[in-house]
Amino acid sequence: MSTMRHTDPVLPVLEARGLRLHLADRAGARWFRKAPRLEILRGIDLSVAQGETIGVVGESGSGKTTLGRTLLRLYEPTDGSLRFEGQDITHAREERLRPMRARMQCIFQDPLSSLNPRHRIEDIVAQPLLSFGLVRDRSEARGRARQLLERVQLSQSFALRYPHELSGGQRQRVGIARAIAASPKLVIADEIVSGLDVSTQAQILMLLREIRAETALVFISHDLSVVRALCDRVLVMHRGVVVEQGATDAVFARPEHDYTRDLLASIPLPERDPNWIGSA
Repeated sequence: MSTMRHTDPVLPVLEARGLRLHLADRAGARWFRKAPRLEILRGIDLSVAQGETIGVVGESGSGKTTLGRTLLRLYEPTDGSLRFEGQDITHAREERLRPMRARMQCIFQDPLSSLNPRHRIEDIVAQPLLSFGLVRDRSEARGRARQLLERVQLSQSFALRYPHELSGGQRQRVGIARAIAASPKLVIADEIVSGLDVSTQAQILMLLREIRAETALVFISHDLSVVRALCDRVLVMHRGVVVEQGATDAVFARPEHDYTRDLLASIPLPERDPNWIGSA
């Protein structure tokens, strides 16, 4: 009798097929006339499974951040399909999306502007737990928040501080703690190491490596060396189109599209050190 075990294929946490997005062009609006619509995303195909990290790269204006917002259904796609945990959410109303929001989280580029300056750090991290009814009361939420701060390597002394009292790297750790508070299945990180020094970048990336086993991670960045160090697969975007995608090492070593080759040539990449993240 055969002893071979059959395993089910890993289903994607998030899957986009032919995703298109048109947005109003406010700059082109005329008096008493409807603003013209611009096509921002053009037929995007993407899937990401639990434990997988997908990098999204491209020059400014390529549509990376808009794609991230659309994947979170902050924008409603114009066409195509978007599925989260097997459910079609392409045109789902907010009442239906609301219970899913806890499992779809974002880490923002500028933590100072995304953290409420009037709230202490422990209350910022605790807010998702309270908003989604994952704790009994505020006391339990604050206790969980302090545990999350320790997980991102911030001592409990940070709990009573305010965002302006923290460094950029420390604020980004708070953003990560808030994003993972509700144990999400999807995390979108949008340019989160931009502007940080190399040592702090490495520390933040180590944290992402620790959480990615529990979630599907979409990492948006213009820093190709960071994407090469962190991501399993990479999508290259140009003017709202994915011009190339594949395993990160393969795309970096043997780019097939002219735009990818130009992008790699324009940003000299250092010799790859596999221990860079772990050595910080």
